[in-house]
Amino acid sequence: MTATATPQAGFVFTCGLDGRGGCAPVEAAERRWYHLDYSQPDAAAMLTELGLAPPVIEALIRPDSRPRTLEMPGGLLVILRGVNTNPGADPEDMVSLRLWIEPERLISVRQFRLLSVQDLREELQLGNGPPTVAELVVRLVQRLADRIAAFVDSIEEQAEGFEEALSTANSAELRSGISALRRQTAKVRRFLAPQREALELLARLARDRLGEQPAAALREQSDRIARYVEDLDLVRERAVVLHEELLNRIAEQQNARMYLLAIVTAIFLPITFITGLFGMNVAGLPGTEDVHAFEIVVLVMLASLVAVVVWMKRRQWL
Repeated sequence: MTATATPQAGFVFTCGLDGRGGCAPVEAAERRWYHLDYSQPDAAAMLTELGLAPPVIEALIRPDSRPRTLEMPGGLLVILRGVNTNPGADPEDMVSLRLWIEPERLISVRQFRLLSVQDLREELQLGNGPPTVAELVVRLVQRLADRIAAFVDSIEEQAEGFEEALSTANSAELRSGISALRRQTAKVRRFLAPQREALELLARLARDRLGEQPAAALREQSDRIARYVEDLDLVRERAVVLHEELLNRIAEQQNARMYLLAIVTAIFLPITFITGLFGMNVAGLPGTEDVHAFEIVVLVMLASLVAVVVWMKRRQWL
């Protein structure tokens, strides 16, 4: 029967790799995985008990971090980001996962829960997990990339939906959605671009540290992240084009309205002039004593209206 990954002394869980894809107590295993939460007050003390050097501990528990890979005495320090799938969180607020990789030991540190880590834990509990630390690192990177892929696909679907709705959707709602899409893309790309470089360096260093086969698998994951960065760049460009087309559509609508108002104003300008002229309350206005004066003024206004319309049609303004 396969042993389970269990909590130990403040760790989120610990697991000894039994070499057959299962999990055993860490005390009885040569290959070990320690997973802890760096926001806990005793996180630094637990890492010290594991024998890590102060520079490594400081890098693992630092609040802010960007994806990177460092080769240090005794192991590799890798900082990655995963999609935030916690309830109430925005997926683009990517969760930091810090790894200290040794040939026979992996120490992973995070603050918020990552489903990629939970998936591996469940696989180990079922006896279907990776048998070695090198394969554990590779599979963990794969799980992170899988969820990043799903999120990038959702962003692309949003872009396609906005493109289809460009001619029919409400301009204000569409503009708000495109702006949110651009913000999402920028936030995710901010971490994926350095993560691509971190995985490229990890793949190069893994050849000597972990073996040729894990290094090749890590290179494949680095290529996947590079494709996702390119996809995000394309989505960003599509969002820019969508925004420009939306602005052009709004400008065309405004121009059409202004054109209509200008035409109406030009048509009624002579009538306005005549009514203003004869509306002056001064002596000497013609027709004040003539009973047919009103009909004459109305006919003059109608004639001027017809003349303006005919003139605009000849100029092809209507």
